[in-house]
Amino acid sequence: MTAPQNFTPDIGTRKGAGLTRRAAEFVVAATYDSIPPEVRELGKKSVLDGFGLAIAGAVAESGRIVARRVQELGCAAIATVIGANYQTAPRFAAFANGVAIHADDYDDTQLAVAPDRVYGLLTHPTAPALPPALACSEAAGRSGEDFLLAYHVGVELECKIAEAISPRHYQHGFHSTGTCGAFAAAAAAGKLRGLDAETMARVFALAGSQSAGLRENFGTMTKPFHAGRACENGVVAADFVADGWTATAKILESPRGFFQAHGGGYELSAIDGKLGNPWTFEAPGISIKPHPSGSLTHPGMTKMLELIHARNIGADDVDEVQVGTNHNMLNALIHHDPQDELQAKFSMEFCMAVLLLEQRANLPEFTDEVVRRDDVRAMIRRIKFTVHPEAEAAGYDKMTTLLAIRLKNGETIEGRADFGKGSPANPMSYSEVADKFRGCADFARFPASRAEKIIDTVRDLESVPDMRRVCALLAA
Repeated sequence: MTAPQNFTPDIGTRKGAGLTRRAAEFVVAATYDSIPPEVRELGKKSVLDGFGLAIAGAVAESGRIVARRVQELGCAAIATVIGANYQTAPRFAAFANGVAIHADDYDDTQLAVAPDRVYGLLTHPTAPALPPALACSEAAGRSGEDFLLAYHVGVELECKIAEAISPRHYQHGFHSTGTCGAFAAAAAAGKLRGLDAETMARVFALAGSQSAGLRENFGTMTKPFHAGRACENGVVAADFVADGWTATAKILESPRGFFQAHGGGYELSAIDGKLGNPWTFEAPGISIKPHPSGSLTHPGMTKMLELIHARNIGADDVDEVQVGTNHNMLNALIHHDPQDELQAKFSMEFCMAVLLLEQRANLPEFTDEVVRRDDVRAMIRRIKFTVHPEAEAAGYDKMTTLLAIRLKNGETIEGRADFGKGSPANPMSYSEVADKFRGCADFARFPASRAEKIIDTVRDLESVPDMRRVCALLAA
């Protein structure tokens, strides 16, 4: 698939001189007061969401493997691994927490702007930005306001880079949370170190040289590994460059740099002058997931739940379900006969099947045991997932999903959704995110009393004088 015509491969090399420096200057100059109040409040919802996901991800099998490998390194106990009973060096705490946040594929997603983009699949903003901001804040005893500022500049840079790079980047197999996410981590770690713009630009360069992640690994533990390595890469980049490590000052715009090498080009106007103008949290927004599955499943899942409750549909009533989307959604939801919980997260068939059987789809439903149940296997065979011309014509800036539920009595019930619950078009309130957080904590058997303290603390996080107090609450 070729890049859309508006993405001229060498546009950045001809017109983008100084782009990396300007991005570095944005990160260095940003203050907490320069973040609009509504953006700060939106960020708190994603921070609380990230903390809850890290608690749940710590008890995943990937979390147990990470714990063994990190603890055997024998590093100084400086930074907290969320939901765990050990500390380690900031780079490895950032890695462990990044893996945990993304482990269940339950973390927030960036919305696209351009109609030729895959809606919600630009990157996962919080997973690569929160862990390095937390680890570096804890190690230095920084305030909640410092933490939030570092988190926000990381998310903003990551999202604008993801918006700018040619769609070929994602379409041809790169996992943008691992690639663009490395810049989020670098910005957050560099901001907390108080680096100047010249040094920050070199931090970006070292992070960019480490950026990686391939989508073929979706549905395996390696997908969250990408997020973890992005977090670690950013901390490593800030540490090394602060000590005098050299790197180029033009990693973004160079003809041998990130945009050209990873995407074959980029749209300069999507990033230059756009950092914080507006902040991505403000427009087009960031979506918080109501279900632990790929974001492309969510409009269909939202509509399916609405129809189940409105029409009192039971699993035994259903003969067949037709699910139609655009072709990019089939390109991402690749597991049509999932064999385990990780594959099920990228299976439209499973998501529809489990909703019909259980009327919910939360962490307890996304387990190997549920995926392999006979009734689930049988229902999956009744779900037909195909390209629909109406969804294809709607544009890739939407996740248009059309449902046709054929009942055994001969009736067909239809529905369409462009956006899912948790999107800016249908947002989750702080209280709803808090309920999701409680579900994650309960799934991990995390103490309920401390979970409530975390919910209350994040609501007023800018008033926390020392993030070590927050980290003490987040430890197992």
